[in-house]
Amino acid sequence: MKEKRFFGQRPPEIKEANFPGKLFVIEGADGSGRSSQIALITRWLEANGHAVRHVGLRRSNLVSEELEDAKHGNVLTRTTLSLFYATDFFDQLINNIVPALRAGFIVIADRYVYTLMARDLVRGADRDWVRNLYSPALVPDAIFYLRVSSQRLVERNLEKNSTLDYWESGMDMGLSRELFDSFFKYQKLLQREFQQMQKEYKFEMINANRRIEKVQPDLRRALARQLSLRPEEPEVSEPKHPLIP
Repeated sequence: MKEKRFFGQRPPEIKEANFPGKLFVIEGADGSGRSSQIALITRWLEANGHAVRHVGLRRSNLVSEELEDAKHGNVLTRTTLSLFYATDFFDQLINNIVPALRAGFIVIADRYVYTLMARDLVRGADRDWVRNLYSPALVPDAIFYLRVSSQRLVERNLEKNSTLDYWESGMDMGLSRELFDSFFKYQKLLQREFQQMQKEYKFEMINANRRIEKVQPDLRRALARQLSLRPEEPEVSEPKHPLIP
């Protein structure tokens, strides 16, 4: 059993990191299909005898509700927003991710520190400060980035919510007074950061402009290599109740 690695200094709460479980990260913007792909992957993994645990952004028992309330006010400073999300992440790392890995679960993260870092960087945070903030994070076993064009993201978000999210559109950054224009500009900035991260952190980029049933086999093949499984399944259909991102 190989010891897990951390980006920097191991958190003091974790005495040893010989975990039998695996940590897989699915990255991508809202509208990239993360929740549907994770639901299908989970069903496939469980059918192959694996116990699966989910984590994601704003799911900490400690600060998730307070963070959501603060976002609704649209008054968070960039540093406060960053520290809120960092607190949410590390609370989950210590209390959810590590215990699940220690118990042998496959942990699927619906976004991880890469999204948080990219958001901070496009908002002008110092790169060294951001790297240091997330240095105690656990290095995943694999990272998959679902890449979707900005135009397609707009279409999917409007189909789902009939509007665009204030923060996911970067309206706090003053990129544009118009929501749609700000969304395009913000998503392009994020995609540029993810392209740079891909080289450093070895993301596997997946074309998610395609239909769900076309993307899912790519994810299964990649995970099958990690787990020595057969990726084939006769039928792939969208779950009736996909997980909420």
